Amino acid sequence: MKFPSSLLVAGTLLYQNAHCSHASTGPRVVDEKHEVAYQGLNRNGIEVFLGIPFGEDTSGANRFKPPIPYTHAPGTVVNATSYGPACPQSPDEAYPPYAYTDVTETSEDCLNLIIGRPNGTTQDSRLPVMVFIYGGSFFYGQNSEASISPDGVVSESVANGLPVIMVVINYRLGFFGFAQSAALEAEGSENAGLRDQRLALEWVRHHIDQFGGDPDKVTIFGQSSGGLSVGMQIMAYGGSKPVPFQQGICESQATEPGITANFTIDAMQRVVDTVGCNTSSLHSAETVNCLRDFDTETLLNASLVTYDDSISSNIGDIWLPVVDGDFLPAAPSKLIKEGRFANVTTMIGWCQDDLTVFADTTITTDEQAKAFLQAYVPTMTSANVDKLLSLYPVSEFKANNAANLSSQFYRTAQAFRDILMVCQPLFYAENLARRGNDVYLYDWNQTISDQIIEALTNETGYGVIHTSELEYVMGNLSLYDNGEYPFRATPADYALASRGSRSWSTFASTGKPSSGGHDTFQGFTTAFPEEDEIYVFIAGGPHEGISAIDGPKAETALKVQRLRERCAFINSDEIIEQLRL
Repeated sequence: MKFPSSLLVAGTLLYQNAHCSHASTGPRVVDEKHEVAYQGLNRNGIEVFLGIPFGEDTSGANRFKPPIPYTHAPGTVVNATSYGPACPQSPDEAYPPYAYTDVTETSEDCLNLIIGRPNGTTQDSRLPVMVFIYGGSFFYGQNSEASISPDGVVSESVANGLPVIMVVINYRLGFFGFAQSAALEAEGSENAGLRDQRLALEWVRHHIDQFGGDPDKVTIFGQSSGGLSVGMQIMAYGGSKPVPFQQGICESQATEPGITANFTIDAMQRVVDTVGCNTSSLHSAETVNCLRDFDTETLLNASLVTYDDSISSNIGDIWLPVVDGDFLPAAPSKLIKEGRFANVTTMIGWCQDDLTVFADTTITTDEQAKAFLQAYVPTMTSANVDKLLSLYPVSEFKANNAANLSSQFYRTAQAFRDILMVCQPLFYAENLARRGNDVYLYDWNQTISDQIIEALTNETGYGVIHTSELEYVMGNLSLYDNGEYPFRATPADYALASRGSRSWSTFASTGKPSSGGHDTFQGFTTAFPEEDEIYVFIAGGPHEGISAIDGPKAETALKVQRLRERCAFINSDEIIEQLRL
């Protein structure tokens, strides 16, 4: 479809945006297919387009409902030079090393995305596309977060000779994105946040070609609850619908215990009680209507004051996806076992010490170790918690006396990590591979986050913590050199930032994270080359390279984790049932 001739001047739209009265020298995309144009800006050597709406306002009558695609009036010129609002969440200041950008403007009219692309990209470029889904326990996150900006990934991909386009999306969070009840299920309004993600991916499929991207070469990737989101998108609709992507990367999560537990419905009840919408029952249509009548601030505040991030409430992961008979037609473990997921090339990994910062540093005894794990997984029997701990003998873990952290602490943190970050992703990976998909596994083993943690808390000894890989794979290492926090990056850190980022974008371009003649991880091969073999790439650190998890081809750093034995127990049918996965 063509633009009305009155709006076209020499093949470009007249600049009509009310926010600017003069033509910009920044990049402009004219999308004749959809009769809209986008005015972006140049930043850090790339072209960016910010705050592009893909979904309608989700407030009022649209609250909780599946998102409605946003449609511009014919001839619209979108001012894509500033970020749109974040979805409702706590207006907290940034919390390094997990986030560096303050949450300032929030709104239920938040379904927008940003695009970064190499300078000079045209509609004929047909570049691979990477779509990032942020983490934050499904409770925090925004696409304006500096640590996940596309600038570094795009710049590194260009330097690598395999350029990509990167998109970062917003989606509804917490109560607004994951509200649950029988009435919401009946109207198809559960898993709203996941549906937002899907709509954004559909927008990419239908529009990214106008920005020079290839809609048939899309890789979705995410970290923490963003990694969980990637896992959910792969299994969405039980694999019965075509997916708007071809590859996925799950960083520090792919599934999560508790999805079929009561964390979210309990959180829902607390919000309903707080605002006084409990006049009939939690699951009634009247309650939903009552909630839709409230203003955003009242509901947000109710969700904040009732939020529980204690270990007994799933370390704050209380707003979770739900089996709704539609987007998630069955429990994730069931969908995985039955192969009801999209067939996509996948990379899945974790950080070496992923959850040390979430474990109780005062643990010094067997009893305290058991109490911590029992509180995290209250549905696991006491006998099975004992069996779990027997697989992690305290003698195999070394105390850090300088940091005042006991061997019992490290033992507990490792078991905690394996439950959430390692064994369930391995279970997913094995089933993906069993159905003919290439799967790559990694164990991230280098960080600069420990420097920031030490500066902010005066605590040490946590190791390669949650989010450590983002410092490198996003190619934004200079962000951390801002004078506000310690920054003692070594040449090895800079080299890993280049190598790691380029491996991620190379995966998007070629379907493999390694490429000869390019500055990528070398020898990063598939995880399951032969029956009963499992290989993991150790990324960064002194032992970088591919390693079997056990046997003569295993690096000691990976062999001592005893993943085969420990994950066999954690991934057994009995334990999966008790994990409520």
